[in-house]
Amino acid sequence: MSRPGPKIPPVVLSDAERAMLQSWVRRRSSAQSLALRSRIVLESADGHAIAEVARRLGITTDTVRVWRRRFLERRLDGLCDEPRPGVPRRITDADVERVIVKTLEETPKDATHWSTRSMAAATGMSQSAISRIWRAFALQPHRAETFKLSRDPLFIDKVRDVVGLYLDPPERALVLCVDEKSQIQALDRSQPVLPMMPGVPERRSHDYVRAGTTTLFAALDTATGKVIGSLHRRHRAVEFRKFLAKLDKEVPGDLEVHLILDNYVTHKVPAVKKWLAAHPRFHLHFTPTGSSWLNLVERWFAELTTKKLRRGVHRSVHALERDIRAWLADWNDHPRPFVWTKTADEILDKVAAYCRRISDSGH
Repeated sequence: MSRPGPKIPPVVLSDAERAMLQSWVRRRSSAQSLALRSRIVLESADGHAIAEVARRLGITTDTVRVWRRRFLERRLDGLCDEPRPGVPRRITDADVERVIVKTLEETPKDATHWSTRSMAAATGMSQSAISRIWRAFALQPHRAETFKLSRDPLFIDKVRDVVGLYLDPPERALVLCVDEKSQIQALDRSQPVLPMMPGVPERRSHDYVRAGTTTLFAALDTATGKVIGSLHRRHRAVEFRKFLAKLDKEVPGDLEVHLILDNYVTHKVPAVKKWLAAHPRFHLHFTPTGSSWLNLVERWFAELTTKKLRRGVHRSVHALERDIRAWLADWNDHPRPFVWTKTADEILDKVAAYCRRISDSGH
């Protein structure tokens, strides 16, 4: 007669243990292995035999036995993975803090910013360790950005005025962002451009030949994204007044026209003021001094520069102007408006944050 095997002790759960196991099963962030182990214990606590638990969960009976035993021995802690073998950690929290403080508060003697090599030499750590620490804390000493704070005494009023036109334009009116892209150069490379090939980018000579310049006057419709443009060889008040006359001709006469533009002197000469007095439906809104980023047409100029001008080759000003007109016509066939999302208060709060970080900013 065979001897009976050892009696398997039942799994009994407290209310707290059951609640925790159920939360591990339901929580989306739980590891799948931990959720499975929790189901094994819950099924066992409901009185199911080992074979029945294995069948219901689609696992082997050995797996059920292992985690049932681990739970009975160590309760909830037994379901977690044990520490894996490996090399002990050599970089302590104090080492990490030392690198971060040194990066933020000090500079090397022979440079304006740290590199992984110089920081490794200064701290006695490896370059890869420095690189990992910097990536973990999003530190990039090699990068620098620029900013400019406007000194316009009416900065707040002008920001609220312009942003108000973007976010809540008046009815029966057209909001146009106006500016000039002056001194656009017709550049011809000194050698023919070598076309792109597999594994080789397009190549062009570093030096170039200037063939002249032109100026683009542009008005961006903030609602539709369409642009009214005009090219002139000079950049004076005379040309700006001609551009205003073109806007007056192309914009329907029953609409008010609100122009957002910068403080360039040609926008404020007596001849322009006289023209505006004769055309009362035109209303000028000036951006703060040194704040061209507030004018949406500058974003359109960036599109023109990156997609057409920067890599363009033109042997004459006529060829340059022909390409600009063609690009402008194509844009207006498929216009894409730029959507302004920041409120005036959000902009002013961000400027205030910069001012608080700058000593004696005067703002």
